[in-house]
Amino acid sequence: MKLILLGAPGAGKGTQAEIISEKYSIPTISTGNIIRAALKEGTEMGLKAKEYTERGELVPDEVVIGIIKERLSLDDCKGGFILDGFPRTIPQAEALDSMNIGIDAALSIEVADSEIVKRMSGRRVCPACGASFHTEYKKPEKDGICDVCGEALIIRKDDEPQTVLNRLSVYHDQTEPLKSYYKAQGKLLTVEGQDKVSDTTALTLAALSEI
Repeated sequence: MKLILLGAPGAGKGTQAEIISEKYSIPTISTGNIIRAALKEGTEMGLKAKEYTERGELVPDEVVIGIIKERLSLDDCKGGFILDGFPRTIPQAEALDSMNIGIDAALSIEVADSEIVKRMSGRRVCPACGASFHTEYKKPEKDGICDVCGEALIIRKDDEPQTVLNRLSVYHDQTEPLKSYYKAQGKLLTVEGQDKVSDTTALTLAALSEI
């Protein structure tokens, strides 16, 4: 199975990717992870990416696409893979199509913006031990205090409501058009994200069984 995962930040794609990866014994290819790996290993494309990261610039499409192509050529991808975080734009999707690797489906996890803001802005983390809590779904025993080590919990900048809204705006502008792109190819599958991960997983696996 060669699968693309779509969905807004905070929609729970990462969790579903782990579950699908385990069930089908295929690797999850996260753009951020493979760029870091390419940098570490010093591959041809990794060295090109390094030129940009050292200047604090975004790695351009042609380099990201080159790194993806390098990764997909490895033996562990011969039986299939999950792409999480790529493509993000129509030009990236067109570049992926030009590789002629035969994507089977693009699975979109659908969660309303209001729910995503609630999920992400409610997160609280411990700066000392890294434990994670939520103001609604996983409350600490003592409000604002880590159950593990007793430190005061914080809200990360990435989880602040305005930051979340900004990320959602970028997603709707740049990445959401991919749903129409893959629908036109007859490859789009959609799953409504549920409150319980297990319920979302059941819907996800049911959708994939139809491929």
